[in-house]
Amino acid sequence: MTDLVRCWPTADPAYIAYHDEEWGRPVRDERGLYERLCLEGFQSGLAWITILRKREAFRRAFAGFDPERVARFGQRDFERLLGDAGIVRHRGKIEAAIANARATLALREAATPLDKLMWEYRDHADGKELSRRLKAAGFRFVGPTTVYSSLEACGIVNGHIAACWVRDAVEAQRRAVA
Repeated sequence: MTDLVRCWPTADPAYIAYHDEEWGRPVRDERGLYERLCLEGFQSGLAWITILRKREAFRRAFAGFDPERVARFGQRDFERLLGDAGIVRHRGKIEAAIANARATLALREAATPLDKLMWEYRDHADGKELSRRLKAAGFRFVGPTTVYSSLEACGIVNGHIAACWVRDAVEAQRRAVA
């Protein structure tokens, strides 16, 4: 599959698998969307491959990105996360992941769950507007670039280049989401 056109050049098998099998495929569940928002936030200022290689450690550290569990994290959990060499140990990003879990639950309670809110942008994606709405709801580390990257990662926006070998399949999956 090395002669296939992809959206970015890489020889890394993990990166190839991520591109070919996951990136841009529709994510509809709250947990999956929360995870990607958090991971995109952790990626800010770093290469995505760094986050991809640490993804399983992030999942372990953040209780599988279960918003209900992460929302209950306290100071002891925060200190544990700061000491976890398997993840990106950035104080502000860790605090944001916990705050974002709480904001995810608040959205759910307000009858605008995260999946509904994010998928509103499927045909008129705007990272700036969604970023403002997420921040107003209590989310952190969700600037326009981070939010737009999340929209692409979750298949809400098809970010695959025109020549990419998976673009059409991703678009078909994206359009099939009700």
